[in-house]
Amino acid sequence: MPSAPNQRLKLLYLMKILLERTDEETPFTMAQVISALAEYGIQAERKSLYNDMELLRQFGLDVQTCKSKSVGYYIGGREFELPELKLLVDAVQSSRFITAKKSGQLIQKLSALTSVQQAKRLNRQVVTAQLPKPLNESIYYSIDAIHEAIGGRRKICFQYFDYDTKKKRVYRRGGEAYSQTPVALCWSDDKYYLICFSAKYDGFAHYRVDRMSHVTVSEVPGDSFDRTQFHVGEYTKRLFGMFGGTQMTAKLRFDQSLVNAVLDQFGADLPLYQTGEHFEVTVEVSNSPVFLSWVFQFGHRAEILAPAELRASMATLLSEHINLYR
Repeated sequence: MPSAPNQRLKLLYLMKILLERTDEETPFTMAQVISALAEYGIQAERKSLYNDMELLRQFGLDVQTCKSKSVGYYIGGREFELPELKLLVDAVQSSRFITAKKSGQLIQKLSALTSVQQAKRLNRQVVTAQLPKPLNESIYYSIDAIHEAIGGRRKICFQYFDYDTKKKRVYRRGGEAYSQTPVALCWSDDKYYLICFSAKYDGFAHYRVDRMSHVTVSEVPGDSFDRTQFHVGEYTKRLFGMFGGTQMTAKLRFDQSLVNAVLDQFGADLPLYQTGEHFEVTVEVSNSPVFLSWVFQFGHRAEILAPAELRASMATLLSEHINLYR
C-alpha cells in the first residue's frame, strides 16, 4: 500500500476518532472507522486496525466492542463520566465568579472531554436566579499570581477599584498600588476573597479578587506572622459575610423553624440551646449592616438578645429605614 503523508499518524488519529465520535450509544463499525481515517488522508485495512485497537487498549484506552448486526467500537470509561460533566457545566453556568465569556470557553473545553454526541447534551441552560456575572476578565490570572505568591511567601502588588454608575473602574488611593502579604484565598457568598497580613498594622485585611487588577508577584518577601495562630475558617466566621465592623460575641434567639438557616450560616457544629419553642446560640459576629440584615430577614422569628450595643445597632438600622419610607 503506498504511504500517505499522514500514515505515521494513523494510531493517533484513530484514538482521536474514537474519543471524539464514539460512545456507548454511538459505536463505529470498522467501515466507519476506515471512512473517518480517510478524512485525514489515511488509508487503513481491517487487519491492521484490529492490531491498532489492541495497541490502544494496552496504552490504557477503554476501547469496547459491541455486536448487533455488525461489530462496533466505542470508548467506554472516560476520565469524566457524563453525569460528572453535567455537574461541572451546571457549576460553571451558575457561578457568579465566572464571567459569561469565560463560562462559554470553559463549557466548550468540558465538552471536548466526551463524544460530540454527548457534548450536545451538555449544551443546556441551567435555571438560576439570574445572578449577575462579574465584569473583570483578568480574575483568573490574578488568582494564579496570588497562588504563586502564597507558595513563594512573597508579597503581591495590585490596584483596587470600585465601579461607578457607568460601570467604569474608579481606583482607590488614586490608583496607587497596594503591596500586601497574601495569606489565603477563601470563597464566601459566591465570591472570591483574598486575605492578607500587614505588619504595619499588625493585622489582617481582605479584598474582593474581582475588584483587583494588575496583580503581580513581588520580589519582596512577605511579612512574617505566626501562621499556627491563623485559621481561615475562624477568620471568615468572625467577619460574617466579609464586611467590616466591630467583632463581638452575640447571643441570638430563633424560632425552631430556622434551625436549617442558622446551621447553614454558622456551621453544623454550632451548639443549639432549646428554650421552649425557640432555641438560642452564641456566636462571634461583626456589628455590620450585613449581619443585621441577615437577622432582619427572619422578622419576628429572630432576635438579638445581647450585647446591648448590637441590639442598639439593629434599632438604629430599623429606625433609619422607617424614616426613609415614611
